[in-house]
Amino acid sequence: MHNNRHPQCYALLIGIDCYLPNHLPSGLMYPSLGGCVSDIEAVEIFLKSVLHLSPEQIFKLTATPTRSGNPAESRDQWPTYANIVKAFHTVLDVAQAGDQIYLHYSGHGGRTPTVYPEVKGESGLDETLVPTDIGFSTAQYLRDLELAYLLKMMVSKQVIVTIVLDSCHSGSATRGVSGDAIRSIQTVDTTRRPEQSLVASREDLMEVWRTRMKGASRAVTLGSGWLPEPEGYLLLAACRASESAYEHVFEDVGKRGVLTYWFLDALKQIRPGLTYKQLHDRLLAKVHSEFVLQTPQLEGDGSRMVFGDKHIQESYTVNVIQIDADQQQILLNTGQTQAVRTGAQFVIYPPGCSDLTQPDMRQALVEVVQTGATDSWAKIIKTFRSGPIDQGAQAVLVDPGSVRLRRTVRLVMQDELLPTIAQASALKLVEQAIQRQGQGFISMAEQHQATDYQVAVTPEGTYEIWDPSGVPMVNVHPALPIGEEHTAEQVVKRLVHLARYRNIQQLDNADRSSPLAGNTAQISKQRGQKSDILKKKCEQLSEGDPSCLLP
Repeated sequence: MHNNRHPQCYALLIGIDCYLPNHLPSGLMYPSLGGCVSDIEAVEIFLKSVLHLSPEQIFKLTATPTRSGNPAESRDQWPTYANIVKAFHTVLDVAQAGDQIYLHYSGHGGRTPTVYPEVKGESGLDETLVPTDIGFSTAQYLRDLELAYLLKMMVSKQVIVTIVLDSCHSGSATRGVSGDAIRSIQTVDTTRRPEQSLVASREDLMEVWRTRMKGASRAVTLGSGWLPEPEGYLLLAACRASESAYEHVFEDVGKRGVLTYWFLDALKQIRPGLTYKQLHDRLLAKVHSEFVLQTPQLEGDGSRMVFGDKHIQESYTVNVIQIDADQQQILLNTGQTQAVRTGAQFVIYPPGCSDLTQPDMRQALVEVVQTGATDSWAKIIKTFRSGPIDQGAQAVLVDPGSVRLRRTVRLVMQDELLPTIAQASALKLVEQAIQRQGQGFISMAEQHQATDYQVAVTPEGTYEIWDPSGVPMVNVHPALPIGEEHTAEQVVKRLVHLARYRNIQQLDNADRSSPLAGNTAQISKQRGQKSDILKKKCEQLSEGDPSCLLP
């Protein structure tokens, strides 16, 4: 009998902000986080609104902190070891050959002495995902051998698998007052824990690991370090094995995982033919330019289309849901939850148009003038063809709106410096220099405002520029002593240079009909050509002309 079943997409989303007591033998603990549940909620919105997944296709485990100490969710939704394993098996059971499974984990990653010395050696470590209740000695980690086995079972079932891990293995402490956090701790947890796996037998877990290690073309410690080189699935990890995965306070959405935030930002421009390699190129530019110790890793077949396989319905547009002909405005079913801003521009195509790259099919160009949570009013600023715009017409993003030109700076007082180092007066000079010569590129961060750069004084009595997490910016030389004339002005010049570079990194060609669309090399050239325009806009801003911020 011929099977006419249309392949489906299923998602397993795990976000853990609440970690129960979690005091480890080393004296450290897995601190509760602030952006993991928000990550998962934002991913869920994308899956429902763009890929049109139903609630029955999404399996979700989250842990939100409360004053009581326990997660706000019901116990069956807590991301404990048992619930995580059960959720993996559930999504594996419902998925059939040809379906897609999307896995997204936001939370702590950890390391613990291996319980499989036969394949890892007596001094080996297991890389782990950290359940919400790990503070109890009876709790278990989800170990890398178990994750590798679960992914192997999915691939063996001929399911198309994508996994995103917004976490890391270990990290250095953040510095300053930016509010950033790292999704790991700085030690190996030596707590003795139950060794009986709920995933598979010990022999089956080790056999899959041995098989994968034999086929691996590189060491496990390279790349993300989570698993042997993927075979049959694609892994997007937040950082290299030796790096940190940060969560950061973003001005538009609050605290989020840096990888997840920019991953979803990249998906706002999803288009037919977009590959994971192209998406990863964008992530590298966005993430690594801001956090020098976080380099997103792509492992597996990067040529695969992003949610674009023929097995799922592609949907890369938003729809026109209402037309106000008198006001020459239309209502689009996209809004602030999809990070749409005032000034964003869309090209309108007729309902049912299958080729959204043909200029002669365009009906109008519209610009967003008012945003709501899930819909936005846009005015028609140019028409390309005669005839009315119909309800259900398709809107394609071609310009996300104005680039945020001005970057924020926070000054950090360090407690451990000797009293002879006049850091307070040195930082005050930097603040005054920013007010005099920031040139519109930089400004002092307000109390609760997101931070782009931090400035501190070192124990050697020199200025130092940090990223939002407190990591010194690389290649910012030579050192500038705080006691010398005009050094504060030199610090500001360096901040302006960094801000201008970041601004150019934010420029994108979102027009899918452009021959430059998706072409990283050409976009880089385009960015260079636009830098002069950007400079002029920022000069206008420094002179008090806010019109330069308008699209």
